[in-house]
Amino acid sequence: MVFVLTSGERHEQPILPLLMERGAVKRQGQGRPRIRPDRVAGDKGYSSPTVRRYLKGRGIGAVIPTKADEASEPDFDRTAYRERNVVERLINRLKQWRRIATRYEKRAFNYQAMLTIAAILFWL
Repeated sequence: MVFVLTSGERHEQPILPLLMERGAVKRQGQGRPRIRPDRVAGDKGYSSPTVRRYLKGRGIGAVIPTKADEASEPDFDRTAYRERNVVERLINRLKQWRRIATRYEKRAFNYQAMLTIAAILFWL
């Protein structure tokens, strides 16, 4: 799991390459983690030519619905898109920590430390 903090009003789409470079996918069994997942799911906010080009360039499948003003993709996998709720549920669990939901911490370093502690406690 990777956390990258941005300012509150900034969209996370420009940070996607940084997240993809830092994250790793655990292999089944033994072996070092993979840097490149098979597919990435995102909401309509990630539906842009920039994101799709980046993912295609790395050989990663995009499970991202198209916006109303874009041409629809015939190979969109609805069942894989429904699995995206796992991430949404994790964010909701993190927001159960009052300190994270209200952002008591003034410095980004301290806030990221609290996110890391919460993630470790969920993992345990």
